[in-house]
Amino acid sequence: MDFDRYDRIRPIRWQGDRLNLLDQRRLPFETVVLECRDSDAVAQAIRDLVVRGAPAIGIAAAWGLVLAGQSTEAADGREALARLGPDLARLRAARPTAVNLMWALDRMARVLAGAGADWRERLEREAQAIADEDLAANRRMGALGAALIAPGSGVLTHCNTGSLATAGFGTALGVIRAGVAEGRIARVFASETRPWLQGARLTVWELLQDGIAATLIADGAGAHLMNTGAVQWLVVGADRICANGDTANKIGTYAHAIAARHHGVRVMVVAPSSTVDMATARGEDIEIELRDQAELLSVSGLRTVAEGVQAWNPVFDITPAGLIDVIVTERGVVERPDPAAMARLFG
Repeated sequence: MDFDRYDRIRPIRWQGDRLNLLDQRRLPFETVVLECRDSDAVAQAIRDLVVRGAPAIGIAAAWGLVLAGQSTEAADGREALARLGPDLARLRAARPTAVNLMWALDRMARVLAGAGADWRERLEREAQAIADEDLAANRRMGALGAALIAPGSGVLTHCNTGSLATAGFGTALGVIRAGVAEGRIARVFASETRPWLQGARLTVWELLQDGIAATLIADGAGAHLMNTGAVQWLVVGADRICANGDTANKIGTYAHAIAARHHGVRVMVVAPSSTVDMATARGEDIEIELRDQAELLSVSGLRTVAEGVQAWNPVFDITPAGLIDVIVTERGVVERPDPAAMARLFG
């Protein structure tokens, strides 16, 4: 498969003494790169959604710790780990729901704990390995997921799960890229994904860059679209997958999954194994991030709702495993996920 033809975007670029992040708040009309020269700037960028998507958040955080290490004096990795404790804590607190953030930082901390005087070099190599492994995993997932889709199918995706949300190629969008390349996917629909409009601003823009035709729909149009027979799969990413297969993803995913079950549309969750959290038994145990209500009350800083109105702004929802047909990871595919099926692959 010609991956490069459908894989042209890189949101995270390490420059040796700084981390360059493509500012996803400014897309699609402005291409702005934010330079981060310390870990606090990276943590703030993660909080402010400059970088977003669970895998990309983890990769950015890993590089943030590398930046913190560049201005830290320590004789070995164990001493460095102690000195970098506050930086680790600030990076961990940037986004609480995306398990990849914790996973990447835990991995970096383990490397530090076992490193000697070369701890800075070890830290940088590990961050690069996390990014390289994510790209390879995405391409593997793309091939595995596309193989499940019958030729000529239509798919609906929600939020942004492409190169912008990962090291490259994407998770759910990686499956769509691979499916288009193989002639399996004939129609692509993307829901707008309120309130940050990741589908409208990012997903359709990404696909446009790669020459893949995509049709945008309002979030509330998903059920009607499914009723027309235009789509056979709902293909989404994940921010955390529990031991029983329950999945946290962008708010609105649950509603799409309910509609899909009613209309006989199959549901595919695509995420790297680092998103699987076997220590969390079920979806009810996941902390759902609540963001500023101003995101719902305003558009581009302009208030669109009457003064005095309050808003509730959860960023994620939980799709129960019973509504998911397959979970695709680079390790393999879990069909009809439940605790036993998850344990066979991830136990």
